[in-house]
Amino acid sequence: MTRPLGGPPRVVLFFPEGTCSNKKALLKFKPGAFIAGVPVQPVLIRYPNSLDTTSWAWRGPGVLKVLWLTASQPCSIVDVEFLPVYQPSPEESRDPTLYANNVQRVMAQALGIPATECEFVGSLPVIVVGRLKVALEPQLWELRKVLRKAGLSPGCVDAGAEPGQSRMISQEEFARQLQLSDPQTAAGAFSYFQQDAKGLVDFRDVALALAALDGGRSLEELTRLAFELFAKEHTEGPGRLLYKDGFSTILHLLLGSPRPAATTLHADLCQAGPSQGLSLCEFQNFSLHDPLYGKLFSTYLRPPHTPRGTSQTPNASSRGSPTALANGTGQVPKQKGD
Repeated sequence: MTRPLGGPPRVVLFFPEGTCSNKKALLKFKPGAFIAGVPVQPVLIRYPNSLDTTSWAWRGPGVLKVLWLTASQPCSIVDVEFLPVYQPSPEESRDPTLYANNVQRVMAQALGIPATECEFVGSLPVIVVGRLKVALEPQLWELRKVLRKAGLSPGCVDAGAEPGQSRMISQEEFARQLQLSDPQTAAGAFSYFQQDAKGLVDFRDVALALAALDGGRSLEELTRLAFELFAKEHTEGPGRLLYKDGFSTILHLLLGSPRPAATTLHADLCQAGPSQGLSLCEFQNFSLHDPLYGKLFSTYLRPPHTPRGTSQTPNASSRGSPTALANGTGQVPKQKGD
């Protein structure tokens, strides 16, 4: 809230989550609303209706259906509760992220739901694990469902990707390589990979994704394959190194990490060494043996087995799940009444 010279105070309304959710938890607050470091008035909005028609999340009914269902109800109740004005401490005034996190916890406690580390990057829900953002459900898992529905086993595909050599392929070649006869299925599977300006994808991306989905390799073998596919010759000495582009591609494919976040982490990992790349040993120390990131790789690449046709997402409350890793605990905070 600001007060112009000689005038009434101005009040700015923010929705700090920056998106909608299913009301099961409070998403991580964006720090933008807290940069000014001034007091804020937390406001809670509840919809205590017997039929929930207002939940609009990244999965489920679209916005038009939600609006139609809500407009079709004889009566919709909305409760608005004003919490006490939150006065930031000097430390919170200097650190908008700390300020946002503390206000999030206060509001979540009042709502009786968990405050999570989950946020949205574009349309992708992600959580923060250490210095890395990872997708709540990597597209790799969605690709598994598409291939299973087509009756294709990833292990039956001859990848044939050349280590360190980019080979761009079209959707038609992709369909032939994966033996996908249905054009719609081929288009759906092809869309999971990043395309260049000509609509082509790097077949190394496909090869790594198929190897991860096959499940026939150990994590050590899989991370070695990832390194071999994307590492490049060291310009100032013998051997090959994994530079930021290859590193971010691997993390995007396997963990669903946004590329900017992976690039930042790569720069942090390279600070301890003289080069701007990671050796195989350094990459595997990060992906297999790091106390935090090693658990992350094993969680995403070896998700718990679930019956066919059900979600492959690890149980959010299970020990070692992505959400639990983000919270630094073995479990998600229990909801009120649990």
